[in-house]
Amino acid sequence: MRIVRRPGAFVCGIDAAMDVIGGKWKVLILWALNERVCRFGELRRAVPGVTEKVLSSHLRELEDDGIVHREVYAEVPPRVEYSLTPLGLSLNAALEPLGRWGRDHIYRGADATVTEPPAEPVAEPVVGLGYGRA
Repeated sequence: MRIVRRPGAFVCGIDAAMDVIGGKWKVLILWALNERVCRFGELRRAVPGVTEKVLSSHLRELEDDGIVHREVYAEVPPRVEYSLTPLGLSLNAALEPLGRWGRDHIYRGADATVTEPPAEPVAEPVVGLGYGRA
């Protein structure tokens, strides 16, 4: 396993993490692999909407970053399984609070205990300052 650093300096840790998980499908791939070891077709079904090309590309990038392990079995027909590395498991653990935040805010409108902040008062125009007079 080799870890490839992408070019460019990172501003902060979040920037570096987003470089690894950026993209529409990577977080969903991580979620699916957190559930169990998957073959390519299983991952494709677990992440509906992703194309084979994009899934293959994202898996390669995650493997290059040391997040996903690709195991090739010498069988006929060939069998390939994907799993999370210890680094990938630690990334998923770091994403758990973000997932919790997302779940809490998906149902925000349905929860009567959550109140919206009061609206900002609208500024009324001040009369008598001479604006708009010819």
